[in-house]
Amino acid sequence: MNSAINIRRVDDHDADACIPGLADVLIDCVEGGASVSFMLPLSRDKAIRFWQNVMDSVARGERVLLVAEDTYGQVVGTVQLIMDQPENQPHRADIAKMLVHRRARRQGIAALLMAEIEQIARHEGKTVLVLDTTTGGDAERVYARAGWQRVGSVPDYALMPDGTLSGTTYYYKRLETNSLAG
Repeated sequence: MNSAINIRRVDDHDADACIPGLADVLIDCVEGGASVSFMLPLSRDKAIRFWQNVMDSVARGERVLLVAEDTYGQVVGTVQLIMDQPENQPHRADIAKMLVHRRARRQGIAALLMAEIEQIARHEGKTVLVLDTTTGGDAERVYARAGWQRVGSVPDYALMPDGTLSGTTYYYKRLETNSLAG
């Protein structure tokens, strides 16, 4: 694990400072072939609009946003916890957009981000987390090492940034929380 990485929770007051770095990470991941809802070419304006919408959701309390910053304060990774769930699922949250810049990969940043977002989910009383990822992608190893359970895959679920079809694999993780005691 990289001790020079700082993981922190972003609030809506951090938006102006974080959005450019988050846009850089998103663009880098898409240019590197990550299937994260965007197609090539991904313009900087589109990436910035995406993060502005995320920040609006953070401000409404619908999601938690974490960033990983290097020793220079540059954003090198991010992950989201989507808390806004249907009325019959107050115990559940979704993990979304776990991204690490290509120059910062294989340093344990994804594992640090996932450990911290899971801790926040526990604190928020969430007991089940769900995520999806590209079938056969590098992220599957990260999730398996972190104890996530594979549910199954859907073939040809989404397009890769270059337009080729890709399957999506779903995972879940049960969390223990203090709020269940009693």
